[in-house]
Amino acid sequence: MRFQLLDIVFNPPHPVTGEAVPPADRLARVVETAVLAEEVGLDSFAVGERHAGDVLSSAPTVILGAIAARTSRILLSTGVTVLSLLDPVRVAEDLATVDQLSRGRLEIVIGKGNETLQYPLLGLDITKQYEYLEENYELLRLLLSHEEVSWSGRHRPDLERATTLPRPFAGPFRIWHGSATSQFAVDLAARWGDPVVSANALQPRENYGVLIDRYREQYAAHGHDPAHAYVGSGSGGLFLADTTEQAIEQFRPIYEGMVARADLRRHEPGAVGKVTSFRTIEEAVERGPALVGSPERVVEKILDYHASFGHDLQSVSINHLLEPHHQEDVLRRFAEEVVPVVQAEVSTDLWTERDDRRAAGFTAVTRAPVGAA
Repeated sequence: MRFQLLDIVFNPPHPVTGEAVPPADRLARVVETAVLAEEVGLDSFAVGERHAGDVLSSAPTVILGAIAARTSRILLSTGVTVLSLLDPVRVAEDLATVDQLSRGRLEIVIGKGNETLQYPLLGLDITKQYEYLEENYELLRLLLSHEEVSWSGRHRPDLERATTLPRPFAGPFRIWHGSATSQFAVDLAARWGDPVVSANALQPRENYGVLIDRYREQYAAHGHDPAHAYVGSGSGGLFLADTTEQAIEQFRPIYEGMVARADLRRHEPGAVGKVTSFRTIEEAVERGPALVGSPERVVEKILDYHASFGHDLQSVSINHLLEPHHQEDVLRRFAEEVVPVVQAEVSTDLWTERDDRRAAGFTAVTRAPVGAA
């Protein structure tokens, strides 16, 4: 299995103290955490994108550019590029710039986003979000793979012999599709033979499992090589302590604060995937996707979810409300005590030399088995 650290760059006040991290400090910590993720041997670092709420990831390519300048090995990604909101021409330009700066260490994840307030903010009709996603994706593919693109569509002006610059570092970088609540994303990915990342953050695993199963069925139905049907999975947060009981008690104030703050949004009852299905930290640990516990318990849980999803990539996030030294401690323990144990149990060709669609500038490091000299 491969491992990714994702930061959506949430920046709400601390639910207990009410203190907020200054934006300059929060953004600087994103870059420093990416550097640390490379140091401890994680495969990938991803930056989210949102344009509403207490979130600082409205310009993810700027953040990725800063990370590209401070790293040399780790794969860079997005989680997700909210393509429904964006002009594909600018997306192609911005992301190809990151691809060049990183010398071919870029793959991206696209999606419609999970923040409804973004659409009116940017003057777009949320009822057309899937139309925007499909059209923008197909145009983005053309722009990344061809020069002098002539194109016409429904939601933006026509193009006549358009070439975006810079070009990608070594041909088009791989595009994954983010899947959280609907069949549309997995169907789009399957049609084009692309991999998917399941959000796996807020709902019972069965809800995500249905979409993953459909993806594999549709992928095969379209006649694509199953060797490239990679699946990634998110998680409901990461927190480690010596025992699971300690982890639950230490993480409880932050988890309960996040649930209470999400409740303030007052989403419609039918708004699936907007708020967590797990109201208490005990529920999140026992029945949900939260990776909260001892290293041994977290290993057990990742392997348990792998038995359901068969995923190749595990994406995790560390809550920014932890003190920086505590975030570092959790990340180091995860890399040292969880990752090698899981990788000894679950193998994948993703990002290895056998993966001929991987980013041109990245090949995953194969770890020695646990206990090897």
